[in-house]
Amino acid sequence: MGLGTCSFTFYPYIPRAPLIASAKKKDSQTDPLLNPSIIQELSMDVGEDEMLIDGHEEDRFLDSADELLEDDGYFEDDYFAEEPEPSAGDGAGGGGVSLAGTAWDKKALEIAEEVALSFDGELGIYAFRSLLNATIQVRVERLTNKSGSPSMTDIEAFSKTYRARLDEAEASGNIPGNISLEVSSPGVERVVRIPQDLDRFKDRNLYVKYVIEVMETGSSSEHDGIFRLISYDSEANTCTWGLADVRINREKAGKGRPLSKKQKEWRLNTPFDSLRLVRFFPEI
Repeated sequence: MGLGTCSFTFYPYIPRAPLIASAKKKDSQTDPLLNPSIIQELSMDVGEDEMLIDGHEEDRFLDSADELLEDDGYFEDDYFAEEPEPSAGDGAGGGGVSLAGTAWDKKALEIAEEVALSFDGELGIYAFRSLLNATIQVRVERLTNKSGSPSMTDIEAFSKTYRARLDEAEASGNIPGNISLEVSSPGVERVVRIPQDLDRFKDRNLYVKYVIEVMETGSSSEHDGIFRLISYDSEANTCTWGLADVRINREKAGKGRPLSKKQKEWRLNTPFDSLRLVRFFPEI
């Protein structure tokens, strides 16, 4: 079956604010972390989206889940105002490794990989990024659950272990002594890596941005939609998609109606290299 098209308009990327707690280096006075009950209140079926931030002069905590949801300016201004749409391998929301090219970042990555191995296959590094302002950002994933989302306890454990190893490296002079550490989950809109994540997340609703090449003219056009994976072929490097049973698709058939027969039977074949972005689509 050839390439199909989807008549959806583009879905703007609006980053979802992670739950944030603060921690300090071991020689600093550390405030308690977020109460787990807040995490439980806001957790979705995809797991929690949290961040532990190390190295800040002031600890900032949210008193309640309501404050987290209502305090739009805090998150938008301080964390997400300039966050671009993720792309595969960007070292952030798109996973992979992105090094700033400093004298210490390869050593820091090596230590992070050793720390991940110490969790005996339960935790892995989804993304690692070093910044020129002496900041390390790590996104960890749980390898033993379906969503891949770590718990707050997982993030705390990785952060504590990695911070201790960084302190040791600082003391020995392998890395500078002013490193800040941020540890978080991949996020509720994590990017799906192609093809290695396809089987793992084949049952999820996914936002897919793809390009169709017009052979006759040599031109291309970009499309997107909310799909479910029907099948994929690792040898032919292709995917087959169907429409996901989500509200934004059902409304095409009429408000309050289920997917039509035509929608259910609609299929799209895409080569791997035509996929510009595939990420979780958490419908609330």
